[in-house]
Amino acid sequence: MGIASSSSSSPESRAMALTKAKEIVASAPVVVFSKSYCPFCVRVKQLFEKLGATFKAIELDVESDGSELQDALKEWTGQRTVPNVFISGKHIGGCDDTMALNNDGKLVPLLTEAGAIAGSTSKKTTTTTA
Repeated sequence: MGIASSSSSSPESRAMALTKAKEIVASAPVVVFSKSYCPFCVRVKQLFEKLGATFKAIELDVESDGSELQDALKEWTGQRTVPNVFISGKHIGGCDDTMALNNDGKLVPLLTEAGAIAGSTSKKTTTTTA
């Protein structure tokens, strides 16, 4: 592991990682690209759980191509840091952005509109190792 970058990866592998990232984002109403040990990621995932939102968490430190995915997210969104949050396919930002939306009362409507919060109190979290 470590802090090695995949900048030496081929253009083909970077394109594949970008395609995969976009497919993941399209596959769920809410996606959090995360690292299991990141306290900011934990805060965002706990907030979604508290709100009863369904979301897909992609743990980049567990994924075999996590570094490539993180580079692809940087290319796509301009943000390399985690958490990297998407709602309804739209890039929301990181922890501070997500918390600010919640504090402004805008997060729950976004989650509801995305279908991530149903009228029921059921909670479902999906952690994927794609």
